[in-house]
Amino acid sequence: MTVRSFLRALLAATLFIGLVQVSAFAGDDWKPVDPADLALKAPVVETDADAEAIFWDVRVDDEGEDLVFTHYIRIKVFTERGKESQGQIDIPFLGNTRVKDIAGRTIKPDGSIVELKKDAVFERTIVKVSGAKLKAKSFAMPAVEPGAVIEYRYREIFPFGSADNLRLPFQRDIPVQVVRYHIKPFQFFAGMRAQTYNAGDPKFLKEKDGFYLTEMSRMPAFHEEPHMPPEDQVRTWTLLYYSKDVKQQAEAYWHEHGKAFYEAFKPMMKANDDIKKAVAQIAGDAATPQQKLERLYTYCQTKIKNVDDDASGMTAEDLKKAKKNDSPADTFKHGMGTGGDIDLLFAAMASAAGFETRIALMGDRSRMFADFSLPNTYFVKEGIVAVKIGTDWSFFEPSSAYCPYGMLRWRLEGQQALIPDSKEPVFVRTPLSPAEKSAEKRSATLTLSEDGTLEGDVQIEYTGQLAMEKKEDNDDDSPEQREQNLRDMIKARMSTAEVSDVKIENVTDPVKPFVYRFHVVVPGYAQRTGKRLFLQPAFFEKGAPALFTASTRKHQIYFHYPWTESDTVTITLPKGFALDNADQPAPFNANDVAKYEVKMGMTPKNEQLVMTRKWTFNALIFPQTSYNGLKKLFELLHENDNHTITLKQQAAAQ
Repeated sequence: MTVRSFLRALLAATLFIGLVQVSAFAGDDWKPVDPADLALKAPVVETDADAEAIFWDVRVDDEGEDLVFTHYIRIKVFTERGKESQGQIDIPFLGNTRVKDIAGRTIKPDGSIVELKKDAVFERTIVKVSGAKLKAKSFAMPAVEPGAVIEYRYREIFPFGSADNLRLPFQRDIPVQVVRYHIKPFQFFAGMRAQTYNAGDPKFLKEKDGFYLTEMSRMPAFHEEPHMPPEDQVRTWTLLYYSKDVKQQAEAYWHEHGKAFYEAFKPMMKANDDIKKAVAQIAGDAATPQQKLERLYTYCQTKIKNVDDDASGMTAEDLKKAKKNDSPADTFKHGMGTGGDIDLLFAAMASAAGFETRIALMGDRSRMFADFSLPNTYFVKEGIVAVKIGTDWSFFEPSSAYCPYGMLRWRLEGQQALIPDSKEPVFVRTPLSPAEKSAEKRSATLTLSEDGTLEGDVQIEYTGQLAMEKKEDNDDDSPEQREQNLRDMIKARMSTAEVSDVKIENVTDPVKPFVYRFHVVVPGYAQRTGKRLFLQPAFFEKGAPALFTASTRKHQIYFHYPWTESDTVTITLPKGFALDNADQPAPFNANDVAKYEVKMGMTPKNEQLVMTRKWTFNALIFPQTSYNGLKKLFELLHENDNHTITLKQQAAAQ
């Protein structure tokens, strides 16, 4: 039993008699409904809202053995859309979390009340991800109509949970007049601290029974936008955590943490004689440091099975039988391990090969950009291998099955990493792979019929970040599902497309590009009017929607990584047809951010139209003030890709 578990158990035992007599909601009665809320005709926070929460009240109790949330939500419904969106409630939960004591009721506009029946609540599985089931307690609120007030309450119980590093969301999917949190911290721990994002720091006011109140008013709904930063970067929320040192500065904190982390991981990267012999054989006659590291990287990535990978092929029974690794020597001996085991083995091998090696700490920018201004490790949970080559640090992630040597997954590229050290830990920025590393190369050899049908063979090849995403999306699917994924992708743009003779290559290969090959028939691709055919040569952009359509923007614009698209499209024209309109879109560029190149022409015998297109985008994040310019850039790209040429049927030769 850990010290924390012992303290919780002791506290729970001493408070048990009092706790069992306390109602979860401090009484079974609902709070009185203000007649003004029932008579409310329009939203208070957002004028166009279909529904609005009058209050969202949460009690967080961290004093007992478990972490307990008690939720109480009251919502005003204004429209039919509000009835549809708020009338069906899902309370999601994972693992051994328990959702209990659900109650609800609807107060109709005339003041009559309809209670939620207990048998109306049921449990269902929302989604399965890598063997884990996301479940939900679901129920439909009774007799909901525009003008009604609905309210419901429930408890969430997290066994042996903690309010340390607890995320408190203030911004929800609907506007809220008042959001309140009543927090009771664990009394044996150090002081409770809070850091709020995307809002001013709220006050914590002491209440009775050891609770502290913090609240925010007039919270607008959170609205998603295309290509926005991760939600935690832009939503309003508070991080709650325990800290014994109130005055410690971030610089001093990370300096001490970096030294402690170095000492903790130094013995975990030791190589025994077996590893040293293997390094000598694997590195062999490698002529350069980079060649040595690449061979070691390839070995760890391909020869050691990652039990954390959903495509490892290991069954639940296999995983139960797998031996736990206590050292890199164990991982090497067993030929398998967790992602962390594989990274530590690579670090041990690199050390045995004579390199200075560390386990670097960094954040995950798919969740939120790391905040090193906070003396807390909440945002810094990723460990990758840092190896010093000459005077520079290079970064490696052999535990990632499809990450090429010299790259990291996009969420770890281009951000600060802490390099631990016994004396002077330092921050180093991980490199950002250039656009050419993540390429989508597409080619199509097609034939156009007189009726506008386009038919032919297509190949699409992905490298870098694009390939990593495709492989992760497809590696645990059946061959049939992979083909269906491709068909869905094509039909999303061209609904009449018929795809056959599908070949999908290198799905689980760590180095080679991910490749689609297929035959396609698209009836009605070109529009026939009399003796003319109207044709869009940019086949791979046919039916693609505009990227940005909104006239205004609230959040920053954020792309995960730079990328390139290179297309070659060859279209054999129907006999008797020739170009009637031979213009082509003009190339353009936006400094070092983006570049568009296109060429169109006929083969010597005027039988085939050949179009080449290249689009390069080489930036990550833009402020809201750049939205109009960025929107115009992608509108120009969309317009050029939708460029149409005219083919005219010629008179028969005399």
